[in-house]
Amino acid sequence: MSEQRVMWVFPGQGSQYRGMGSDLCSEFPVARETYAEASDALGYDMARLSFEDPANEIGLTRYTQPALLTHSMACLRVWRELAGDVAPAACAAGHSLGEYSALVAAGSLGLADGLRLVKRRGELMGEFGEGGMLALGVDVTEARRIADQHYCQVASINLPEQTVVGGRDADLASLAAAIEQSGSRKRAIRLATEGAFHTYLMVEAARRFRETLDATAFQPPAISVLSNYTATAHDADAGAIRTRLFFQLFSPVNWVGCLRAAIDGGITHMIEFGGGIGTGDKRPNLESIVRKTLKGSSYEAKYAAAINVATIRAAAAGRD
Repeated sequence: MSEQRVMWVFPGQGSQYRGMGSDLCSEFPVARETYAEASDALGYDMARLSFEDPANEIGLTRYTQPALLTHSMACLRVWRELAGDVAPAACAAGHSLGEYSALVAAGSLGLADGLRLVKRRGELMGEFGEGGMLALGVDVTEARRIADQHYCQVASINLPEQTVVGGRDADLASLAAAIEQSGSRKRAIRLATEGAFHTYLMVEAARRFRETLDATAFQPPAISVLSNYTATAHDADAGAIRTRLFFQLFSPVNWVGCLRAAIDGGITHMIEFGGGIGTGDKRPNLESIVRKTLKGSSYEAKYAAAINVATIRAAAAGRD
């Protein structure tokens, strides 16, 4: 274990689903305690929202973000309980909303404070969520060239050849039409979001979110946490953490940069906590991106998911 350098990874929006966390709570008191803590912090029943979603709200940004943070922490806490006396992680990172999960996991934020932060963040992103987002199968240089012609902006760099752009609906339609008319085999795929997150259209949300950030206590992270904004480790200074989270809201998520930083840091193992995608048996949200990045970098690191009871048991037992 002393030679292992483990990275904890946390997904963002798009990995939520009805029923998320119900299996954990049926078996583990620590998971039930996590959901109760979330309910107390937020003033509504997190277990009912996540397990039953009676009003079909889990896909709304204001609820998605707290639900995913709660599930990620429940998965992490169950994994730690099952894994026993494991060495601490070397670093943590999360995609967009997942960066807050990483900060909670690293002890920089308490769970209750983290939940209140992402609740407000989600409310503002939903309220000022004009426009939408398109996934393009091109590198960031080409994506930026195309986006710049249509009042759009790079929003997330997921892979060397997968970039997300955001903008107003009419501008996105113009961009997509231009790609189609160019005869390129590249496609523009619309993503299910409430707005053009991580673009200039989120500036007003960020301005209002700053008040909540400034009122929230941050501690120096116990482990290194990578910033989406800089793709480097957060400083210990609370003011610097707040500032980077402020800019994160209207700046591209440099996920490629975060993974490269982890590779440069000699990470040997990655474990993804929380969320799930697909129908039937859920798959981890970030696995494909992580594996493609590792393969493209000719770098070997073991990857494991810890997103439900079965995968958490396997990860805790060291089965890849």
